[in-house]
Amino acid sequence: MDKIDRAILGEIQTNFPIDPEPYKVLADRLSLTEDEVCHRIRNLKSKRIIRRIGASFDSGRVGYVSTLIAMKVPETRIEEVGHLTNQYAGVTHNYLRPGDYNLWFTLITPSVERKDEILQEIKTKTGIDELMDLPSKQRFKIEVNLEV
Repeated sequence: MDKIDRAILGEIQTNFPIDPEPYKVLADRLSLTEDEVCHRIRNLKSKRIIRRIGASFDSGRVGYVSTLIAMKVPETRIEEVGHLTNQYAGVTHNYLRPGDYNLWFTLITPSVERKDEILQEIKTKTGIDELMDLPSKQRFKIEVNLEV
């Protein structure tokens, strides 16, 4: 990543334009062409530096259910299972942690029933039954801006 990629990432994560032509606005802010901004974003996505670009919203306020999931995944299957869980639109974060339960992800769904369906699908597709569903008891909102 070069200085321009870092500038684009900084704008995307903290100041994404709410505009009919957001990439043109980004280009204008960064003194680039819209094509260059789009090309660089596609490149960052292909390198998996950017996973998704989308709005963040308070899921509970719009009737959605969110939970933290911990799975006990054999080391040799981490990449495979991580890729599978990332295929679900409701998975917003997916990361490794030390310990037996080593693959963690957040899941947001329109209902408890849909959450349960997805978790059952994941168990069936992976053959892994050791999964903990850890819904939050109290909500804390922390703004995270990654320094790029």
